[in-house]
Amino acid sequence: MLKRLVSPVLVMILLLGLVHAEYTTSSVTLTVYPDGYVGVEYDIVPPNYTSQISVPLLGSHVENLFVADENGDPLNFQDENGTLVVYLEKDSLVNVSYVTPDLTSKKGLVWTLSVNLSVPFTVVLPKSAVVVDLSDIPIEIAGNSITMPPGNQSISYALIYSTTQSYTPENAQRGGARDWTWVLLVLLAGGIAGAYLTFTRRRKSTRGEETKKTALSREEFERMLGDLDLNDDERRSLLYVYDRGGKASQAEVREALGLPKTTAWRMFRRLERKGLVRILKGKKENWVELRF
Repeated sequence: MLKRLVSPVLVMILLLGLVHAEYTTSSVTLTVYPDGYVGVEYDIVPPNYTSQISVPLLGSHVENLFVADENGDPLNFQDENGTLVVYLEKDSLVNVSYVTPDLTSKKGLVWTLSVNLSVPFTVVLPKSAVVVDLSDIPIEIAGNSITMPPGNQSISYALIYSTTQSYTPENAQRGGARDWTWVLLVLLAGGIAGAYLTFTRRRKSTRGEETKKTALSREEFERMLGDLDLNDDERRSLLYVYDRGGKASQAEVREALGLPKTTAWRMFRRLERKGLVRILKGKKENWVELRF
């Protein structure tokens, strides 16, 4: 009789444990805009047989909150006082993205991004930013992207140009410094930003052509891709988008190259984190647009 009573209880405990099991965060990217807003995007791998997960949001003020599965299809969710509750349907990957102004602060000409995460994360700074201070040794520096180790981390930076344009999630343009301050900021960066400046100088010639990208021939574009750390699928995808005038739907690129949905989805996210493309979310499908 006791066994008959204990077994259902154990089964119920196990089921509840599965429903509320911990998830795994596979990647975190923070895209910093010149006005201090930060675009937050991270991928979550939920445990098997889980009906919902609860994810704390970074910042109390969140805009443009979007939750999707591995195919880019939207998922149901609720924002419960700073905690995101996502309802799952046999999903193997959950992508969360939003914009918040709460991760940065400004003192004089210097901005500081502060965040406490349990996993490594990548910060994409504005192209005009010069790093002034880092709380820890970065895992990697690639152009204007800095990958930091987990923990309570901060990155201080300053902008070396002035602008009066207003913020938009796609292209924020407020809060720059005056042009005459660039020499002082470079000196402040010193040894801490040395590696960052080295990568910036190596890409200087390609950035100088951004305003003339329509005049870039296909041969020049191919040579440019050859100088980047890309795999074959990434190069083929960028060439395909180039041949379509610099913009194409993800489904079109995926079908043209014969890539599985999940493989293509991860590839587009990698290219976006590298600053090579911009992903535009549509009602029925996502689009990819070249950023150089």
